[in-house]
Amino acid sequence: MTSQDARVGRDTDEFDVEEALALVKDPRRPADPGRGHGDAAARTPAPETEIPSHTARSEHRGQHKSTSWPGARTSAERAARSLPRRAPVSVPLDAALGLVTAAPLTALTDLPSFDTSAMDGWAVAGPGPWDVREEGVLAGHAKPEHLTDGEAVRIATGARVPRDATAVLRSEHGRIDDKGRLHATLPADHGSGRPGGTPSVVHGQDIRPRGQECRSGDQLLPTGALVTPAVLGLAAAAGYDTLAVIPRARVEVLVLGDELLTRGLPQEGLIRDALGPMLPPWLRALGADVVAVRRLGDDAKALHKAITASGADLIVTTGGTAAGPLDHVHPTLSRLGAPLLVDGVTVRPGHPMLLARTKENQHLVGLPGNPLAAISGLLTLAEPLLRILAGRVAPEPYTLPVRDGVHGHPYDTRLIPVTLHGDLAVPLRYNGPAMLRGIAAADALAVVPPGGAHPGQELELLDLPWALAGG
Repeated sequence: MTSQDARVGRDTDEFDVEEALALVKDPRRPADPGRGHGDAAARTPAPETEIPSHTARSEHRGQHKSTSWPGARTSAERAARSLPRRAPVSVPLDAALGLVTAAPLTALTDLPSFDTSAMDGWAVAGPGPWDVREEGVLAGHAKPEHLTDGEAVRIATGARVPRDATAVLRSEHGRIDDKGRLHATLPADHGSGRPGGTPSVVHGQDIRPRGQECRSGDQLLPTGALVTPAVLGLAAAAGYDTLAVIPRARVEVLVLGDELLTRGLPQEGLIRDALGPMLPPWLRALGADVVAVRRLGDDAKALHKAITASGADLIVTTGGTAAGPLDHVHPTLSRLGAPLLVDGVTVRPGHPMLLARTKENQHLVGLPGNPLAAISGLLTLAEPLLRILAGRVAPEPYTLPVRDGVHGHPYDTRLIPVTLHGDLAVPLRYNGPAMLRGIAAADALAVVPPGGAHPGQELELLDLPWALAGG
């Protein structure tokens, strides 16, 4: 079963008859807290001792243990750390954005590498007034001739300051008289060096001395720094043409489902594929290099062949993680002898997700077919794994109070889309497993504990990649 609709029947937030029976069979599970309509105490999460990290549950394939949501993320991180350290690569600056440095960024030169003018104006030597030379000094020109006391020369911002220059007099602070001599017209609040004295040019004024920012050999950034646009600028200024970085993990996306259309309107039981267009850019935002997107339909042989032939670091499948007649992910992994590191997670939406080790240095993340459930699986299992492989530092966890009460699942964590308004997280509607309308308008996902949350309760938030990027 692979559809991105209600055919993944158990991937829902509704408290159905089957779950009610399960609660009777397993007294460890907390009772229904009223779906968020009770008092605040009724929506308070049960003590941790009542929600074990691996809860025995009757699921799609019979009796097995689902992993807690925090435990699943830890398992994904552990899987990535078990792999050999990724060999650094050297890439041009324009290919390094978003990667992590594999070596310290050390200055290859002094910055600035020579004394430069911080302003347009005149380079002057000694006290004024000054005789002005005819030729000026422009940025990028050869080394200018040195000045003697009483001389000045026009200079542009960024140009090399002549030797023996005392200071740079800004254009707005100078006046040339009828005889061609330059006089300082400094504002009254300009320092003179003595109380009540006449404003005067300060030695070194508006000159950026060589090495002001750094000296050759200084460490500018440590290993493990995320390459941002500002880092690219710093690297270029420090003399770099390439950077040593940790390469992106190679990811293949396998889209499963015979019912999926790639264009046009849904018709005659066929639906548009939402995950094929959505997952690759989302994976790239998480630091991956998506090398292929393959549409396999509901074909067990094609799935087996695609997994065995893949040379990617991570395979991501969509749908097929339940136990229906067309759900081929589990049987294929069993045939391959691939151990399941995570097989189901106590989170809604998305609990049929899985993580398997398919080869010595390769993993597979199986996402549910419903779109929001797939996003839940992506952030639960793929994000921690890809973050470790990319050498990125985990973002600092943070919480905000939720403005409105949130319905909770009796015993599972919920992930719901929210927008951020000041110091409040505002839950969004349209947060069902098959819906994308809420997440499309969201800034983050709120982590709702079992039993729900009351207005004003602090909830952990997971920023979305574009929110972290500032747009």
